[in-house]
Amino acid sequence: MNISSIVIQCHSRHYDEVRKWCEASEICEFHFGDKEKGKIIVTIEGEDVGDEIKKLVTIQEAPYVIAADMMMTYQEDMLDEEVKKMNEAPPAPDWLNDPNTKAEDIVYHGDLKKKKLY
Repeated sequence: MNISSIVIQCHSRHYDEVRKWCEASEICEFHFGDKEKGKIIVTIEGEDVGDEIKKLVTIQEAPYVIAADMMMTYQEDMLDEEVKKMNEAPPAPDWLNDPNTKAEDIVYHGDLKKKKLY
């Protein structure tokens, strides 16, 4: 099962129509909107990524929708895979749990964005 959030953009004058379409569509679930900005946040569910993409395209093609983009996604299979990796990973080094370890002795190697973690 996959769950994703979608941000829909429409003109403020068409907000009510787009919101009603979302609520009646059975494709998505309405959660929040800002009529003045013409933004609507919905979630979709699907058995797999392909199912979610079909629903996203349907939303994108709905009347008065300017844009609809997937923002966040949860994929059950991916979570299971990451939990498995975490469970198989070696435990934290003993020195992390040693009460005698001093913070000033911990070496920081800089920007994590540039550090290869795997």
